[in-house]
This record gives sequence, structure tokens and C-alpha cells, in this order.
Amino acid sequence: MTAVSTDFAQALRDAGLRVTQQRMIVMSVLMESEDHPNADELFARTKVIDGSVSFATVYRTLAALEEAGLIRKLSFEHEPARFEVTPAAEHDHLVDVDTGEVIEIESAEIEQLRRELVERLGYEIISHNTLIRARKKPRS
Repeated sequence: MTAVSTDFAQALRDAGLRVTQQRMIVMSVLMESEDHPNADELFARTKVIDGSVSFATVYRTLAALEEAGLIRKLSFEHEPARFEVTPAAEHDHLVDVDTGEVIEIESAEIEQLRRELVERLGYEIISHNTLIRARKKPRS
């Protein structure tokens, strides 16, 4: 096993999940994804690696990984859910309404402002999910 696959296996064990080839493949595909794939896209990508993986297996694996907190399900209105490995740092998402592209937005300034606003109201942030739906401006 490579160092990366050893890390995946340990993450699964730490989450109380059995280490299976299918779970390792799904985690690997998600880690290597630069986009936020939906279940169909993940299924297609895992089939390239292991042709014996079924859609039901991918779907069940996604549910188990999400429940264990290893991945996050991103639900956008009128679109299939997308998935990402649970990030080390919180970030927001911008969805291009014309192409469906999902872009991660990370900003220390936004995080600080969010914390300050919530603290002013007497709360602490447990989690957040900000979704910005946008359209590219036409070039002038």
C-alpha cells in the first residue's frame, strides 16, 4: 500500500468503518477530483479503476463516508448532490448558473467577519454552508 492509501485506510478505521477496496477507490477518486462530482460522475470514475463496482455500491459507500464525516454532501437546488472530501478549513461555494461549475471560495477575511457577526449576536459557529449562485459578466 502507498502512503496515501494507508492514510485512507486509517481514516476509514478511525471512523469505525471497514476498509474495503470499494471505499478506498471512492475516497481516492474524491481526493484526486478537482471538481465536486455527483454520484453518477463518481460511479463513472470508479468504473475506470474497477469495472466490478456497481452504482449501488458507490451510493452506499458515499452514504457511509458522509455519515462518518469523511466526505461532505453538497446539495444545490435543482441539481444532483455533489461530494467533496471534508475540508480541513471551511470554505464557501460559488455555482455558475449557466455551466453548473462549482468553485470553492476561501477567504480569511470572510471567515473573520462571519465569526465577528455571529459573536455579536451571542452565538458561536458550529458549521456553515454558504452558496453563491452567480453568472459570469459579459466581457466588455
